[in-house]
Amino acid sequence: MAAKKSPFFDTATTLGKIVAFFGVSALCGVLAAGLMIPVASFAGTGAKAAGEIFDALPANFKEEAISEPSKVLAADGTTLATFYAENRQPVKLDQISPIMRKAIVSIEDERFYEHNGVDMRGILRAAVNNFTSSSQQGASTLTQQYVNNLLINSASINGVDKSEITFSGTKDLADKAREAKLAISIEKKMSKDEILEGYLNLVLFSGRNYGIQAAAQRFFSVDAKDLNIQQSAMLAGMVQLPTAYNPELYPERTLKRRNTVLAQMLRTGAITQAEYDKAVKTDLGIKPTNVKSGCIAAGDNAYFCDYVTRLITTNDTFGKTKKDRENLLYRGGLTIKTTLNADLNKKAARDARKSIDPLAKSNTDVFSSLVSVEPGTGNILTMAQNTTYDPEKKLGNTVLNFAVEKSLGGAGGFQGGSTMKPYTTLAWLHEGHNMYDTINAKKETFTSSDRWKASCLPGGATRIGGTWTPKNASPGFYRPMTVDTGLYWSINTATIQEAKRVDLCNITDYINKLGVKDQEAGEGLTPADFKPTAPAFVIGSSKITPLSQAAAFAAFANKGEYCEPRALTSVTDRAGNNYKVKKETCSQQVDSQIVADLNGTLKKIATNRVSKGRVAGPIAGKTGTNDYSTSTWFVGYSTGISTASWVGRVNSQAAEKKNTLQSSMINNKRAPYAVDSSTYAAPLWVNFMEEAVLQYERKSFGSAKSAPKPKAEPKSEDSSSKSDSKSDSKSKSDSKSKSDSKSKSKSDSKPAKKEPAKPKKSDD
Repeated sequence: MAAKKSPFFDTATTLGKIVAFFGVSALCGVLAAGLMIPVASFAGTGAKAAGEIFDALPANFKEEAISEPSKVLAADGTTLATFYAENRQPVKLDQISPIMRKAIVSIEDERFYEHNGVDMRGILRAAVNNFTSSSQQGASTLTQQYVNNLLINSASINGVDKSEITFSGTKDLADKAREAKLAISIEKKMSKDEILEGYLNLVLFSGRNYGIQAAAQRFFSVDAKDLNIQQSAMLAGMVQLPTAYNPELYPERTLKRRNTVLAQMLRTGAITQAEYDKAVKTDLGIKPTNVKSGCIAAGDNAYFCDYVTRLITTNDTFGKTKKDRENLLYRGGLTIKTTLNADLNKKAARDARKSIDPLAKSNTDVFSSLVSVEPGTGNILTMAQNTTYDPEKKLGNTVLNFAVEKSLGGAGGFQGGSTMKPYTTLAWLHEGHNMYDTINAKKETFTSSDRWKASCLPGGATRIGGTWTPKNASPGFYRPMTVDTGLYWSINTATIQEAKRVDLCNITDYINKLGVKDQEAGEGLTPADFKPTAPAFVIGSSKITPLSQAAAFAAFANKGEYCEPRALTSVTDRAGNNYKVKKETCSQQVDSQIVADLNGTLKKIATNRVSKGRVAGPIAGKTGTNDYSTSTWFVGYSTGISTASWVGRVNSQAAEKKNTLQSSMINNKRAPYAVDSSTYAAPLWVNFMEEAVLQYERKSFGSAKSAPKPKAEPKSEDSSSKSDSKSDSKSKSDSKSKSDSKSKSKSDSKPAKKEPAKPKKSDD
């Protein structure tokens, strides 16, 4: 229930009118004395006292910059999103139509060009009217209104609660006297046209739309310079009561108010009788354009937009506190230029939705994501997924960004599966081996007695607790084979034997140098470097983000030079000041010949097993699937673009049978038993990259070393000269004759279960 007004101050009552009349008269006395106006009734001690009161009032205040929206731009300069607490687009006076200027002066302050900031005649007129009439008149000049809006803006900028801000309808005599003195002070510093320009850029028109340019765009979809008579009259009429005279909410009331303004414009000579007669017969003619604030309006670019805003609000370059940074973003008029290829990102989003339908009832926890990085720069080119960026809990909606870590609004990564195997191969090559060395992939059980070299750990080694029995997806690969064959067919036991024969710290060193973080190893939301304490990480048991894999594999595309992923190219405020953003940060992390040797195998995977002629080469990449297929991947690249494609579960990620995608309902139909990277993730990558690679350079990855001539090797557990040569030839024939559908293996992400693994169609 609304509080009952006191009869002393309720101007609807006779007593209230009397009090108001004498209150305004008192204000007139203070102003007259302060201005040294020779009014007889203020002579003597009364005038002196009033003058002292006026002199004691402040004549200046800290004027804050007016709130302006910030814009996030794509690489080509198109606007991705606008952020504002107040939607405002400041313009110069000559960018505002002359008739709009006349309209606001006619209805709000017809003596604007005659007074010095306070209109004594207007105050007295309003006092008499309000005492004798049921209708109320204001007496604030445009200059006083400008001051009032400046005070409100300053309070908002400094975080004053709205309940503590003095608005027009809640001001007492002291507030009005202070406002008057400030108005007089401003009139001494600014010209009338400067005040009018400032007022028209500052004043509220409706909702969060401030200033004449934003209002013209909002209600008529035109610039302020193009406003006509009737449009100007409507907007001028709105400033008195922005909600009550909103044409979308109250069209009849707004039309009546507009016509009142037209009549006043005719009376003051702002328009002719003929212009009035024509304008008053028109309807409102609004053509609304609603500029939404924030990433929710960015459509397919929303997840990249969210990532960008979090980069700003978590970086103390943009303010000491998060509140300061958010204030800068929503009020500081920033121009934020980014690396995003907006057109390509739209295609990525379309392809992601085509792969996994976000509105299919079966897909409540099946999602897809694509993220691309440019080799040689680290520029993030795309960041898209199959969902709609919306906090409303509804099928197909989420604000989680599947490509990034939790601290930046992400889902926190997914088990990498066999996309992690190339890092072991890098260590293998780093230690002097080659892709055609033979390893015995027969061993599938490891116990605490097995010692794993790890020079960076105390004691120089690590051991597992209990028994670890990693499985291959296909039973025919528990045998000797070359490293090339093991990586090509993604054989778990082959990669594990590689890891057993190298220093695990060399593997984690490559992972860490290439920017991939263990998303579950850090404290809180912050991921940490990989540590070689448990060897299961070599076949992808740890959670990693798609963005980090796309950036790491971009180094494979760039002869071993790793570039940190970046989204911002520049951030500039309205005054032209530049904020420090990450520059292109690239460094050689892998020997170029080692990368060329690795690419020799990864090229065959992408070309023969995945693309099959659809994506123009040279291309390379690696498949990846975790146990029970809750996380499936393909990360591939040309020399111009590196893209991670991921499909899997988000809410039920654990590699357990109850969460499996195998034979589950996906896109409202039964998925194959052997869901792996070739089922959804790799086809998604192919569909996207088929066009994407054509937009960027496609050069050679360099020449891989050829297979060395066979030579006798001493017999050991892992190799013998006889079995090696046989298995080598068989491996080569395998890679040529075995079909993709029968020869992949799945990487296990946890110790093997007691039940034997069933043969599976694919292995990633």
